[in-house]
Amino acid sequence: MKSKLIVIEGLDGSGKATQTKLIAETLSARGYSVKRLEFPDYESPSSALVKMYLNGEFGGSPGDVNAYAASAFYAVDRAASFLRDWQRDCQNGTVLLCDRYCTSNIIYQMAKVDPSERDGFIRWQADFEYDKLGLPRPDLVIYLDVEPEVSQKLMEKRYGGDNSKKDLHESNLGFLLSCRESALYGVEHCGWRLINCCENGDIRSIESIAADIDELVQQIL
Repeated sequence: MKSKLIVIEGLDGSGKATQTKLIAETLSARGYSVKRLEFPDYESPSSALVKMYLNGEFGGSPGDVNAYAASAFYAVDRAASFLRDWQRDCQNGTVLLCDRYCTSNIIYQMAKVDPSERDGFIRWQADFEYDKLGLPRPDLVIYLDVEPEVSQKLMEKRYGGDNSKKDLHESNLGFLLSCRESALYGVEHCGWRLINCCENGDIRSIESIAADIDELVQQIL
């Protein structure tokens, strides 16, 4: 089987890590060779600029670093991970499951550009990361959509109400709302698949969301 690269995207609190782990376990049980990836790779020195950015060392607002510069921070971390850890897996039939990927720049960094520049940013991102840096294009991008109010409640629970634990993005609600707009634009214009993770003002069960993800994944395997 040709290797497949599947991306799980979503704003903070959408359950990306949980769902990536579950689909990896499901596919492994079915006999697939699976490799999980998580970006940014905070355990690697290649994420140093990302961590400096999220810690506010370049300014206290996401907009203090423009969309293209911040995108480069994340892209270089991914390129380093690809060259070091999983380049060969793209040729041996492995199912690569990514908790965030190049597509995250469309969600988080495109939120900084004027709406009239969105299409240009999408073209730039694809050219920079896929064509120039040589990162593989995803076969499937799944966006886990969580209503902003629900997402905020989930993050409050994650950090026990201690807002000092939030990074530069998480602590800025206005920015996160703009990121959701960017994500929905990506769904509409980039061929991503959307899963609505909320029902009656609350998050759906982990199992029901996992079933929806599995259905989409099976369509490309």
